[in-house]
Amino acid sequence: MDERYFQEAYAVMNEVKKVVIGKDECVKLAMSAILAGGHILIDDIPGVGKTTLAMAFAGAMEMDSHRMQFTPDVLPSDVVGFNMIGADGEFQYKPGAILCNLLLADEINRTSTKTQSALLEVMEEGQVTVDGVTRQLPNPFIVVATQNPVGSAGTQMLPESQLDRFMIRISMGYPTMEEEVRLIKERQDINPLDFIQEIISKRELLEMQDQVKQIYVDDKVLTYLSKIVDATRNHSMITLGVSPRGTLALMDMSKAHAFVQGRTFVLPEDIKRVSKAVLAHRLLLNGKARMSHTTEEDVVEEIVGKIQVPKL
Repeated sequence: MDERYFQEAYAVMNEVKKVVIGKDECVKLAMSAILAGGHILIDDIPGVGKTTLAMAFAGAMEMDSHRMQFTPDVLPSDVVGFNMIGADGEFQYKPGAILCNLLLADEINRTSTKTQSALLEVMEEGQVTVDGVTRQLPNPFIVVATQNPVGSAGTQMLPESQLDRFMIRISMGYPTMEEEVRLIKERQDINPLDFIQEIISKRELLEMQDQVKQIYVDDKVLTYLSKIVDATRNHSMITLGVSPRGTLALMDMSKAHAFVQGRTFVLPEDIKRVSKAVLAHRLLLNGKARMSHTTEEDVVEEIVGKIQVPKL
């Protein structure tokens, strides 16, 4: 594998860290998801840098990006596009916001379920169908969606079956005091996003995604991964465990994580590092878990801690 690809992935993350301060793990997980060709859900309160993270990646990787603020009056046609009669009397297709390389779907839980479904269907199929005509989305195509977990008025939370379309779910959280002081100093009179430099082209990103697919996975590591997933289907606090789609997502993310670490093979440590981001939002907890205030992340951590790590 060409060493250049590892260096480019590292350079992209460093460029993003110039504007996303103190969230190195979030940057690494987001980079891994992009290299794995997956979509990202950022579940966090307003103002912690969700939009900045998405826009920084778009700028560092020469991706055509659109931002869409989801509100109750946003229609499916705003997302996928629509046909209208032109001056010549013929129907003309007007593209929706989805026709881009990176779509930032802000506050996806504030729009209607019908609009949510239109977006999530396109995410899964990689194509748009309007009035019987199918159009392929650009390649690469990544959706970074955000939702605010605080304040439920006027929101439509994504059902568990739709959350499964996102490869990872992450939260950024508050910065430390030192990080916040640095942020204030740097943003007195400039917007750091204006100075993000393009590190790789779309063609190079596609090449890197192909390289990630070639990452080697030992049979013992595959068995270890499968044991973790199987444990979610037999846990006393889980009503609905991880689906086969989730198993594949965990495998793809583990490969991508190994890649950003500069390795050509997956270690159990890669699976551990990405397991919460990949698996937690795919679980449906039962009343026992809710009564004990146990979160999905707590359950994943418990399962991973109990599964014996294979000796390689």
